[in-house]
Amino acid sequence: MAPGPLLLLALWALAAPARPGPAGDGGCYAFLRPVILQGLTDNSKFRALCSRERLLASFGERVVRLSTANTYSYRKVDLPFQEYVEQLLHPQDPTSLGNDTLYFFGDNNFTEWASLFRHYSPPPFGLLDTTPAYSFGIAGAGSGVPFHWHGPGYSEVIYGRKRWFLYPPEKTPEFHPNKTTLAWLRDTYSALAPHARPLECTVRAGEVLYFPDRWWHATLNLDTSVFISTFLG
Repeated sequence: MAPGPLLLLALWALAAPARPGPAGDGGCYAFLRPVILQGLTDNSKFRALCSRERLLASFGERVVRLSTANTYSYRKVDLPFQEYVEQLLHPQDPTSLGNDTLYFFGDNNFTEWASLFRHYSPPPFGLLDTTPAYSFGIAGAGSGVPFHWHGPGYSEVIYGRKRWFLYPPEKTPEFHPNKTTLAWLRDTYSALAPHARPLECTVRAGEVLYFPDRWWHATLNLDTSVFISTFLG
């Protein structure tokens, strides 16, 4: 796939994504290509529960675990969710390093957040012999995680917009693991030759990005955003 925007598919266009091979085009997406999907599920109720007011009313006093916004998330910090929202949920400082930037994503206490997660409808496709796991996140404009990779999964935006930059497993991106995505975009992206640029797309509220196994990716929240990933591990 040449660098540039990702393919946007409606639900009907993805044939049997959990079944690789000649049975349907879905196999190529499940294992080889990222794709944006629309119309998968109706998460309007979950979206309503994820408003700032509702989240603070339900979970404001709960302690959440924040990760540093660098490739390996070296440091973890625990603090009340309300403190994170009121004091740290602000636009990213472009001069801050990743290990100085705290980000709420991934380290959720599923028992304490179960009353919210039970209203989420994940994408209806899976991979054989995998068990899905959720990661829920809220982050300010300009925040994000620099390049990293892991197993396959989905990422759905509930509020806001999230920019993605992706490379296939065999093409290691040029980046510093302790520079934020915003700094990478400012310092490195514009100097990349056309053939060295990543695939990229903007995922909007209600859309889902599927990312295959071991694809390098970096994310950039264009607005204050609420999002949830379903990892197929």
